[in-house]
Amino acid sequence: MSKYKCIIFDCDGVLVDSEAISNGILADMANKYGADLDLNAALKIFKGCSMATCLDKIRALVTKPIPEDFEAEYRRLSVAAFKKQIKPIEGVKEVVKELKQLNIPFCVASSGLESKMRLNLELTGLLAYFEVHLFSCFTIGKWKPDPGVFLWAAETMGFKPEECLVIEDSFSGVTAAKAGGFDVFGFTAHDIHGQLKGHATLEFDNMNQLISLINQAE
Repeated sequence: MSKYKCIIFDCDGVLVDSEAISNGILADMANKYGADLDLNAALKIFKGCSMATCLDKIRALVTKPIPEDFEAEYRRLSVAAFKKQIKPIEGVKEVVKELKQLNIPFCVASSGLESKMRLNLELTGLLAYFEVHLFSCFTIGKWKPDPGVFLWAAETMGFKPEECLVIEDSFSGVTAAKAGGFDVFGFTAHDIHGQLKGHATLEFDNMNQLISLINQAE
């Protein structure tokens, strides 16, 4: 039996394959104001960051001011893109189905808006598994690398941090989990810059490995 009594998933890049979509839009928008970013650079700079942090980083990169409606336009464009392009992370549906069969509770804790989580989970056929267990940083006003959203999720689910396992794909998420006293498995399938290397409790690059890794944990 695994030592973990509850699994806490990040959303973007762990449950849904959204990072390239959202960061690509950020790069395209920022480039209109002089940022000169490609997708790889955008992923390195923005992945796992709060929207406020992303906007601060964009302001530092651009050569002219970004408009006040930049964030609203980004959200409009990203929702439209998600509706056309979003897919679940390969193998993750099988993971959550098996967790249900094993009677291991799980939830999602994300830096994104709850409405965004709901949309993307619904579009990928995952919402039914998480619907009553969605935790957004926006609700508590604390963003990764602050551990607040993970601590809130664990407490609400009825577990202590040491009883939970966090699944993350970003450096800020891994840092947040560790700061809260959680073990954290780093999902590295899209970690093209190696930002998680040596930071997570362990790293894995195929979601089909996760259940066996959970069962083997001591």
